[in-house]
Amino acid sequence: MRLPRIRSLATRFVVLMGIVNLFADMAYEGARGEVGAFLNHLGANATAVGLIAGGGELAGYAIRSVAGVLADRTGRYWIEAWVGYIINMFCVPALALAGSWPAAAGLVIGERVGRGIRKPVVSSVIAEAGREIGSGRAFGTNELMDQIGATTGPLIVAFTIARTGNFAAGFAALLVPAALTLVALAPASRAGAKIMPSNPNAEGPRLRDPRAFWRYAIGGALIAAGFVDFALISYRFQRDHIGSAASISVWYAVAMFVAAISAPLLGRLLDKRGNGTIGVAIVVTALATALAFLGNGLTAEIGAALWGVGTVVQDSLLLALVASVITLRRGATTFGLYDLIFGVAWFAGSALEGALLDHSIPGLVVFSIALQAIAIPFFLTRSASGSQAPLQ
Repeated sequence: MRLPRIRSLATRFVVLMGIVNLFADMAYEGARGEVGAFLNHLGANATAVGLIAGGGELAGYAIRSVAGVLADRTGRYWIEAWVGYIINMFCVPALALAGSWPAAAGLVIGERVGRGIRKPVVSSVIAEAGREIGSGRAFGTNELMDQIGATTGPLIVAFTIARTGNFAAGFAALLVPAALTLVALAPASRAGAKIMPSNPNAEGPRLRDPRAFWRYAIGGALIAAGFVDFALISYRFQRDHIGSAASISVWYAVAMFVAAISAPLLGRLLDKRGNGTIGVAIVVTALATALAFLGNGLTAEIGAALWGVGTVVQDSLLLALVASVITLRRGATTFGLYDLIFGVAWFAGSALEGALLDHSIPGLVVFSIALQAIAIPFFLTRSASGSQAPLQ
């Protein structure tokens, strides 16, 4: 009787947290699809866009290492989650007030920092839920609901920009899902509190398989450095007249729809078929980069759509692998360390990719595909105890 009850609690939490992230993604992913075009509109060049996108990710991932340690040491997981979501949601509609690209850059980075504060807590609780229902299923379900919101948000922005003709109105419209995120967080945090470990500082190893963790961290860093932020795709579409500002949001929504479809499928395949699933997803992501930057018209737009598979790799599959090799002890700390490595690599890659976009698009594509291809072998060997074995 205890096992069915725990599974029920785990499933309930994953669904409730998915609802929170549905609204959160509706807000910040709604803005993210237009960030590159918006910064270009305000006068930033591709190098600046790459630095802003990469700097935001670096700040967001770096703060995760601190947030994870604090959460595990204090046990106040959900206070951190609330702080993170509030900052995350405040910065999104505030973009409507940005009158210069440095001001917009500050809000873009602030939004990433807010997301970074709450991410290790949420990941560690979903990982705990995944002990009962499967890591791939837990993270895949959460990613599915994420991407439903991430598909809807850009469509809201696209519709608003098409009707009003300005970016500010599109960002302002995201105030509604931002507020709904905080409303939905209340029941989710109560449910999450019931499945967190009561003594996270108990004695014992932090990692079930340290070698596997470092393989995944290095492979993840290569993916982060090679993965091209959508801000650069958006910038390229605006600069090279691939589509209007409104259509860029539409194609970002299509990318999120692709992610929504592929997340649960890839998550279940990871649980059932193993780590080779990630290799297949990386190949699709690399193809998307080539199409989005070397193609024109529909070819480029198909590349932008397939880009959504790459977000599933980062936000679902890689996290499920990390979850499979950590223990209950200081899970938020371990996720924070992984995220710090990931964020540093993302910043370095984005900065270089932004410069390459200004000077050599083929060079950008070769750089991106090469790093992602090199990453694949790091995921093909399962952990010593099985990549999807229950956490201890």
